[in-house]
Amino acid sequence: MALTTRQPARLDLDNEPQPDGLLFIDPELGGQARISTDDFLELAPELVGEVAASSVSFDLNQKLRVYRRNQVLEYVVWRVLDKAVDWFVLRGGQFERLAEDANGWLCSTVFPGLWLDVQALLDGDLAKVLAVVQEGTRSPEHAQFVALLQGRKKS
Repeated sequence: MALTTRQPARLDLDNEPQPDGLLFIDPELGGQARISTDDFLELAPELVGEVAASSVSFDLNQKLRVYRRNQVLEYVVWRVLDKAVDWFVLRGGQFERLAEDANGWLCSTVFPGLWLDVQALLDGDLAKVLAVVQEGTRSPEHAQFVALLQGRKKS
């Protein structure tokens, strides 16, 4: 698994977005993206994240369609001025909004244990955001995910 910020992505012949952040699974472990020889991420990462202020319309329309068309599995947009977070999951070729769980957290379907406390983020409580992220990485579902990826490693 790799986390990168500001990695240019070559999704198709017409689109080379530069998302604010993304996560992808190494292709040797079953991921759908790869780093090219000219340092572009090729094909779709599993998760893309955008921090949007003046770009909200672009991020929730044009970019959303590009990411959907190119099979990005999860797309997160933090609408800073609107004080909202949209987390979309690709299902049946369409993006659907991910619902918060009973704690008010958004929990990745692609990266088990990746949890976001939305209210803490919107309140600027970085300590709580990080505590929830750390709690997610200690969860049984994250441990199972890591074991699954490790089982895919070539000897």
